[in-house]
Amino acid sequence: MDQEKDQFEIPEILPMLPVREIVIFPYMILPLFVSREKSVNAIEEALSRDRLIFLIAQRDMTDEDPTPEQIYNVGTIAVVMRMLKLADGRLKILVQGLSKGVISEYIQLKPTFLVKIQQIHEPEVAERTSEIEALMRGIKEQLEKLISFGKVLSPDLVLILDSIDEPGRLADLVCSNVGLNVVRAQEILEILDPVERLKKLSEALSKEIEVLAMQVKIQSQAKEGISKTQREYFLREQMRAIKDELGEGDERTEEIKEIRGKIKRAKMPEEVEREVNKQLKRLEQMHPDATEASMVRTYIEWLVETPWGISTADNLDIKKARQVLDDDHYDLEKVKERILEFLGVHKLKKQMKGPILCFVGPPGVGKTSLGKSIAGALGRKFIRISLGGIRDEAEIRGHRRTYVGALPGRIIQSMKQAGSNNPVFMLDEVDKIGADFRGDPSAALLEVLDPEQNNTFSDHYLNLPFDLSKVMFITTANLTDPIPSALKDRMEVIDLPGYTEEEKLRIARKYLLPRQLEENGIDGRVLDIADQTIRQIIAQYTREAGLRNLERELSSICRKVARRIAEGENGITKVTAANLHKFLGPPKYLAEAERDENEVGVSAGLAWTQAGGEMLYVEASAVKGRGSLVLTGHLGDVMKESAQAALTYARSKAKELGIDDNLFAEREIHIHVPAGAIPKDGPSAGVTMAISIISALTNITVKKNVAMTGEITLRGRILPVGGIKEKTLAAMRGKIRTLVIPHQNKKDLDEIPPYVRKKMNFVLAKHMDDILAIALDDRKLRRGRRNKAAKK
Repeated sequence: MDQEKDQFEIPEILPMLPVREIVIFPYMILPLFVSREKSVNAIEEALSRDRLIFLIAQRDMTDEDPTPEQIYNVGTIAVVMRMLKLADGRLKILVQGLSKGVISEYIQLKPTFLVKIQQIHEPEVAERTSEIEALMRGIKEQLEKLISFGKVLSPDLVLILDSIDEPGRLADLVCSNVGLNVVRAQEILEILDPVERLKKLSEALSKEIEVLAMQVKIQSQAKEGISKTQREYFLREQMRAIKDELGEGDERTEEIKEIRGKIKRAKMPEEVEREVNKQLKRLEQMHPDATEASMVRTYIEWLVETPWGISTADNLDIKKARQVLDDDHYDLEKVKERILEFLGVHKLKKQMKGPILCFVGPPGVGKTSLGKSIAGALGRKFIRISLGGIRDEAEIRGHRRTYVGALPGRIIQSMKQAGSNNPVFMLDEVDKIGADFRGDPSAALLEVLDPEQNNTFSDHYLNLPFDLSKVMFITTANLTDPIPSALKDRMEVIDLPGYTEEEKLRIARKYLLPRQLEENGIDGRVLDIADQTIRQIIAQYTREAGLRNLERELSSICRKVARRIAEGENGITKVTAANLHKFLGPPKYLAEAERDENEVGVSAGLAWTQAGGEMLYVEASAVKGRGSLVLTGHLGDVMKESAQAALTYARSKAKELGIDDNLFAEREIHIHVPAGAIPKDGPSAGVTMAISIISALTNITVKKNVAMTGEITLRGRILPVGGIKEKTLAAMRGKIRTLVIPHQNKKDLDEIPPYVRKKMNFVLAKHMDDILAIALDDRKLRRGRRNKAAKK
């Protein structure tokens, strides 16, 4: 061995491999499995050099990435004899200890440890005294005792020890084979004097013999109390005997006592308390290692930790609640009024059922954050679960306890998490619930969201009624159409249609910009953004009903300003309409080009999208053909049917409009809606198509400053449509000042902000004749009708 050590010239700097649960000694040959990235790099580094590596124990066995402070200083210089790459990516190496070493300096920490070491030369024993001889013999006798007590050691170890005369080598060999814990083994490794090392080893072996002797005594005591019919309880009796020796109480008794205390504090209904006491008696009679015992224990824990009678006190100060809502959200008066009404009623009537609200609106309008604000205003806990993509009914109602690993559904889990039985409970994305062979979660929600039933909600796992009537449920959805009608009927739907440009500007000033300044560590005094600049961001860099993209753009500006400050630039950064592109790049959205003059066959319509309203120009041309109708522009089925209805109406009114009947047979009418790559559908473009067709056939121009929306019937009646607020805002952006809407949509004008109503001239139309008089050139239309009357 000494010859092998001499053939390696040990360098000052070596790669280091921290090892767990073992201390490597000189003369020791053993295999190691290496999986950590740093450790693999250390092996590769050693193999690329001279195969030498420094093996050292780490203090904390659970630490995957130990720091120098978590590694001992003294270790063993070893040589990598063999290396094998395993299929699972680990390395298996065979190493041989050469000599001890101590770390004097860490040269490198990543990608692997490189350390500067100082080799430890063990002092030679000049003379083998009687003391040394006695110590060496004593250690051999202690090893034989360990073997007699059942300690498993290599059968060749005693034979090898007989041939070793060096006390230091004897200590290292024994210490590396008896399986001492890391702390004791490291203490022995760090002792340089061979004689002192033998003494320390002798002490450690004496303690090990005492432990094994006690173990044998415990086993004999346990066997005396075990009959032939109780063989399966052997291990449990061993543990009890150990507890008796240590003077500790019975853990099982303590557990039962603790559960009884929890039952008293849980304020359970009488029915639930009877059930939990019944289950507790079953648990006491079961063997602790039985499979069913763990299931019963888990069930009892759920029963005692569910908030059956624990409620939080509501904040009934209506003015304070209003202040909290106003501080967190701008506008949204409908929602705020509904919450304050609930508080008002609750103040007069203490026992009342919680409302079930459904916030419907496009993404980014603040539905989820509004739920948090409501919880803050009421002084309640807030919990939220997302229902998007849920397809299993058990997600709502839980699994029955007959299944291994069964748990309550997400409703009861969330109630336990909240710790009270009256939280504000938000169910996000209720319009995106799925269904498959495992059941229909929306059907399970019918009981949860029904005020007449949810006071006895039954989870399959608990199998006991839980009162959900005190919970304020708030659901969110982007659209109401996918929500099953029975589920929709149980909820009070509140629309959050989106924000106007003016509202977005105020929200950005009051909420978004201050929040981004704080998140990016910027003082508000070093950034100057004018209102006009924010308007330009809204118009040219976002196209949404909500505020998410607007906040992202403001965040982008703040990050660039933060970088300038970090690079040492001082002064105020002004973001203007002229230099906005330097912060956000070129505009992402350009406004529709404004029409310069009235045109034949071109009319302005309006469409609703999830991102708000959009201008929709409809073009019609009458060219020579066979009387067919051509539709282009990626139109949906409903829109195609609206075009057919518009054409039929125009044909039925041909005489009144001065159109030759033969013209329909000799002309091909082509209707095109620009932006052909974007799918379009819906009935609200019916009146727009009719105006374009009539304009193309009569050669009468359509007024450029008039936009319209409405569904047309074959008799020319105008039916109501949705999204009037969003469409009005789109018309404003398109610099339209006259908007024709169905007469039955008059009620929707109340939803439009007053400052918008002042700028827009609304025309309420019951029939197409009303729209013809407004949209087409009046003089040409009247002249055409007079000529037709004269011919008659």
